[in-house]
Amino acid sequence: MSATDLNLGAFLAKRATRDPGLEALVDAATGRRYTYAELDASVDRTAAALAGRGVHAGDRVATLLMNGPEFVETFYGTAKLGAVVVALNWRLVADELEYILGDSGATVLVFDDTFREVAAELHRRGSTKVEHWIHAGEEANRPDGAVGYEDLRAAVDGAPVEPVGGGGDLLFIMYTSGTTGLPKGVMHSHDTTAWSLMTATATADVRYGDRYLICLPLFHVGALNPLLTSFYVGGTAVLMREFDPRTIWDVFATERITTSLAVPAMLNFMAQTFDPARAADLSQLRWIMSGASPVPVSLIEQYAGMGIEVHQVYGLTESGGPACLISPDDAIAHAGSTGKAFFHTDVRVVDKKGNDVPPGEPGEVIVRGRHIMVGYWNQPEATAETVRDGWLHTGDVAIVDEDGFVTIHDRIKDMIISGGENVYPAEIEDLLLRHPGVADVAVIGVPSDRWGESPMAIVVRASEDVDEASVLQWCDGRLARFKLPKAVAFTDTIPRNATGKVLKRVLREEHHDPVGA
Repeated sequence: MSATDLNLGAFLAKRATRDPGLEALVDAATGRRYTYAELDASVDRTAAALAGRGVHAGDRVATLLMNGPEFVETFYGTAKLGAVVVALNWRLVADELEYILGDSGATVLVFDDTFREVAAELHRRGSTKVEHWIHAGEEANRPDGAVGYEDLRAAVDGAPVEPVGGGGDLLFIMYTSGTTGLPKGVMHSHDTTAWSLMTATATADVRYGDRYLICLPLFHVGALNPLLTSFYVGGTAVLMREFDPRTIWDVFATERITTSLAVPAMLNFMAQTFDPARAADLSQLRWIMSGASPVPVSLIEQYAGMGIEVHQVYGLTESGGPACLISPDDAIAHAGSTGKAFFHTDVRVVDKKGNDVPPGEPGEVIVRGRHIMVGYWNQPEATAETVRDGWLHTGDVAIVDEDGFVTIHDRIKDMIISGGENVYPAEIEDLLLRHPGVADVAVIGVPSDRWGESPMAIVVRASEDVDEASVLQWCDGRLARFKLPKAVAFTDTIPRNATGKVLKRVLREEHHDPVGA
């Protein structure tokens, strides 16, 4: 490896050399703890085990793993070999996983006990290029055709592994959620990932010795980027296998968490289980970042009342994470804004002709920086459509105020055009979440004979007393007439993807009948 090449595996080895005894990783589910020296040695063992199965630079290694040390070992072990990680969304069904495995050409799948049945089904179908099925779990649960993860690791000598490649070589492929069609594989190199870490640490309040709680799934950039950043700065990453709105408060306290990230839906669920008597246990918690969708101002204010700062962040898989971030000083004064561009990032809001829009006018967010994706795997046309003249076209609508603060309104495709007026669902959702009888809500556009399209609210009740009339009355007088929902439907749950984004495509399929005036 050239001295000028940046290899993420080498980053971990460097931290282990500088701070061997510093705690690097905690598995909250099992209590397992690793110093940087221990973690790097464990990564080397996994790298050697993968190499023993024939993994070389450029090969794709897929993971179907819950948050835990095995994911970290596999990710960094693959990085040291110059191979490419394909972190699979474990909420997908076999058909969807089969597509991604086939599209990526992965030859190795590392999976744990939770996913042994779907892995067995994929193995039985025999339609992918996966040759090595590696099971990180109990031998009694091992499917036919799989080998044991720990058995492979035990068979190697554990000697340090010299990193191979880096720089512009691919590091990982992360497939988009596919809310509008088949998922696309977003490619990131060692370089783009290193720049995402550098811009994160140059912008956000992250510190050596921080203890960052990760409860989003690591197959998403909103969890992966904080993990890598934590190791980059010399922090401790504390992993929850999956999000639980009650347990998370205990982990905050017992692990002395200083920083974390939770999407708005998670914050909403957490607020419902918050015990004010435990506020003193959270004295080390400096902030929680929140993103993936616009953060309701009401939620930011609610957490401020609980003594917890919520900092809105805006980013995308295609940007490797960073785009915009609100600073601590501005989080309350500019509640609802996602702030300004990260340090090594340029952000503009433009009209359809690519011209910057004036303050207060909506436009599309475009992003530029060395952390922008390499492109979409095997999709040059989609890449060319999304990245033009070095600018990533996000498909998100925002406005910029006179002071340069960016406020994300919605996805362009989710915007409702009612009687020629633009209606942004997030604004209506924010208002409805302030209703004491509304636990959760999503707003979609449905056909209207009179207006072309009208807003419809899909509501999860917090009280059985809530009906359509009370919801509509709550909005009346608080929104312009053209923004008022014309109908309300009630449901037990709002469909969301792994990062908490509402699957509005699903809601549109379920609620497509025209509404009246």
